[in-house]
Amino acid sequence: MKISKKYLNKKFWKNKRVLITGINGFIGGNLAKTLVELGAKVTGISNNKTKNKFLIFEKLDSKVKMTHTDIVDYKKLSSVVKSGRFNICFHLAAQVDVNIARKDPFLTYETNIKGTYNLLEAISKNKTIKSIIVASSDKAYGEYPAKDLPYKEQYDLRPKYPYDVSKAAADLIAKAYSTEIFGLPIIITRFSNIYGPGQLNFSALIPDCIAANLGIKKFVPRGDGRNKRDFLFVKDVVDLYLCLSHALYLDKKLSGEIFNAGTGKGYKVKDIIKMICKLSQNPGLFDDISKQFKGKKLVGEINHQFMTYDKLYKILRWKPTYGFDQGLEITIDWYKKFLSKNNYKSFPK
Repeated sequence: MKISKKYLNKKFWKNKRVLITGINGFIGGNLAKTLVELGAKVTGISNNKTKNKFLIFEKLDSKVKMTHTDIVDYKKLSSVVKSGRFNICFHLAAQVDVNIARKDPFLTYETNIKGTYNLLEAISKNKTIKSIIVASSDKAYGEYPAKDLPYKEQYDLRPKYPYDVSKAAADLIAKAYSTEIFGLPIIITRFSNIYGPGQLNFSALIPDCIAANLGIKKFVPRGDGRNKRDFLFVKDVVDLYLCLSHALYLDKKLSGEIFNAGTGKGYKVKDIIKMICKLSQNPGLFDDISKQFKGKKLVGEINHQFMTYDKLYKILRWKPTYGFDQGLEITIDWYKKFLSKNNYKSFPK
């Protein structure tokens, strides 16, 4: 049995007051779902009044308290933090679209950088929170030669593209707030790409490809398909977030630690698409998509990225439990059910 299982007991999480920034996002929704099922009292911060389609579909939206506050507004954010008297915080809010980051770097910097120091500054004035998880990204490392992969926690951060820079800056700000100057109990996570049920950003690789296989939209290629990416299943990610948060709550010596998580294997984008087409029983689509890659160049993105979970396993005995094929099968099945009950025309094509 994985040691992380001990962090998934209702005795600990029951009635814990948990704050999730970015709850309307893919990972935030999945995390909220599990926390509600474990008996936690969840408050979510979102910068818009759009309801979380994932939580509605899972019939859990009424069990989460939603607060419509922009994290770049310090006054309003501070008021939420102060009034909530939270025990635990997961900071997941971010502008995560690399295309938007290229077109509107100011929005990306303001959300990802200013939003992070606003939240941590507000928490520093209200000491009820005993465990803070700040979601950074593998993109914070920047480009490393293939021979130096997978990324390791001790690697320098050397990003050059707007999104990557924003995550590295937020990462360093969180590290500063974990020092003796502020003394906030913070763990910083740098995870690989994440996929699974609830990801409704159809510009992301896996949702884009699944939607194409379901006949909802045309696949939009970025690059020639030879770049490599590592993917973690969202259920493993939620399990890990709970594991880290609980561990930090019990042991403040973990504050300031940085943890990478990935499978340790990079898959070529073309191979990922081939897997999805095969699992969707639509192999012919792969041939059509392959033709679209010809002459394409990856612009403003890192070519190859993957990372391991070595440090996590050494300290917490945590490791992913879902294989890529298994996770993709679950994900494809979820999209079929979700899109059959929703008007897919409301999603971006």
